[in-house]
Amino acid sequence: MARIAVLDKDNCKPKRCQYICMKVCPLLKTGVKVIEVGEDSKPIIHEHLCLGCGICVKKCPFKAISIVNIPEELEEECVHRYGINGFKLYRLPIPKRGKVLGIIGRNGAGKTTCLKILAGKLKPNLGVLDRNIEWDEVIAFFRGTELQTYFKMLSEGKLRTVLKIQDIGLIPKVIKGTVGKILEVADERGKLDYIKDYFDLDPIWDRELKVLSGGELQKVSIAIAYLKDADVYLFDEPSSYLDVYYRMKAARLIRKLAEEEGKTVLVVEHDLAVLDYISDYICVIYGEPGVYGVVSLPRGVGVGINEYLDGYLTSENIRIREYAIKFHLRPIERLPETTKVLVSWPNFEKKLGNFKLSAEAGEARIGEVIGLVGPNGIGKTTFIRIIAGELEADTANLSWIKESFKISYKPQYLRRDIDMPVYYFLKELGGDTIDTSWFKDEVLKPLKVDKLMERLVSELSGGELQAVYVSACLAKEADIYLLDEPLAFLDVEQRLRLGKIVKKVISLRNAVAFIVEHDIIMHDLIADRLIVFSGKPGVEGYASKPLKLDMGMNMFLKMIDVTFRRDKKTMRPRVNKPGSYLDRYQKSIGKYYYI
Repeated sequence: MARIAVLDKDNCKPKRCQYICMKVCPLLKTGVKVIEVGEDSKPIIHEHLCLGCGICVKKCPFKAISIVNIPEELEEECVHRYGINGFKLYRLPIPKRGKVLGIIGRNGAGKTTCLKILAGKLKPNLGVLDRNIEWDEVIAFFRGTELQTYFKMLSEGKLRTVLKIQDIGLIPKVIKGTVGKILEVADERGKLDYIKDYFDLDPIWDRELKVLSGGELQKVSIAIAYLKDADVYLFDEPSSYLDVYYRMKAARLIRKLAEEEGKTVLVVEHDLAVLDYISDYICVIYGEPGVYGVVSLPRGVGVGINEYLDGYLTSENIRIREYAIKFHLRPIERLPETTKVLVSWPNFEKKLGNFKLSAEAGEARIGEVIGLVGPNGIGKTTFIRIIAGELEADTANLSWIKESFKISYKPQYLRRDIDMPVYYFLKELGGDTIDTSWFKDEVLKPLKVDKLMERLVSELSGGELQAVYVSACLAKEADIYLLDEPLAFLDVEQRLRLGKIVKKVISLRNAVAFIVEHDIIMHDLIADRLIVFSGKPGVEGYASKPLKLDMGMNMFLKMIDVTFRRDKKTMRPRVNKPGSYLDRYQKSIGKYYYI
């Protein structure tokens, strides 16, 4: 067996523990220095000497050490390593011309690293850290595979790639100017007018990039990549910040690159519905986040996603998760209509600048999760803020809700400029609840927040920050929980796990939850009823009363002209291909959700 020892540099605090890891190593008495101090005053674990006993892992007060045993043959397939005791990536996805390769896996498992390597932004070091690896060695490493030709052309400059990055917030820091000017410069294929109309960019054409919202910036970043003339297009989480309507439009645009133009396309995506629709085949990346990642063999889209949900990869004979993720065959009535109503609201209106929201009267029952669906800029966040008491309705007095009930609110946009350890941040917002064993076991550990307690909030990644804010929201004892886009930056497993956590917290506290989210599959999994928002984004919005899940979903999917079917094995919702027999049949009988 080979061994991977990874030290989390952010969590390691040697001055505070005085190198406990060095003191507890059982080989210390024999004179073997398995752990030494590096030039950066951080410990270095020599993997070839380590016994893998795990004592240092258990004794580390900051949970900074991970030691994993792996098969020797896998070690021969190491593609890249981030420094001594850093993350290791094994194998790479194999792109195919004229096809879209979808990549699915947990955060920190190496998906973005794969894209950077295939884009030529990161040269693979093959796990060798004491010298620079030449391109000839990389090409020889992949001898006999399609990647040999790929890297040969890449190294010779005969293969042009374009990478749409994950963290679109970095774009305004690098590129300055208005949307129109930036896209004019990016247009190498004469598609400027087409992409302007396709993504409805006219209203923001003269705006500076730095003032755009997340959804607007995402559309611009995808447009920039699309306008570039390249052989290989790589998209890292293209659906983040986008509503369902534009997620499907972005998916169609990306598929067009492969289907109609014969380009090579790779996509990393956490929205299963989008991933299912956009991909021709799938690679699963499994392993231990932050420690190592292994790229699976390619498989069909349906098989790949189903095996990922099942937690077992048949071709590799590997179990990647202890449990399977299940869906219901049909929407179930999760709460009887006789369940006590906790809160109700009358018809109300709210005007913000040139935008007007009109909402129908409705109510929420104890233990109920109500999903809010609709396009961006249609009033979902405004509705949530009125319930939270941050805004006052124009035609009704709803301040009594805030006065009568305890409310916990997780906003859409999260502050990260907080130089405070996560523990004290959670303590400040959630109180003593975060110290209870129940909350640690049911919320903090499943969301991996327990490993972030010593980290500063300002240093967290997008997914880590989201998990911390959601934990803080759920820690507060409340009657009404308001979560605005709680799944942003979370991977598939974290999303599904969070859904179960929310349901459990709401049930135990006899509370209700309102969740704004664009992931249709998550609403299918946890929502009891839906509030559907319609109208004209940025101008006027209409919020329905809470509708039964099948009725609300059918109404919403009809608005965006998308039909769903059920996977025969996992019962998960799957998007029908536009114009397919099922798509045409379901539209003809008015069943957009499923039959």
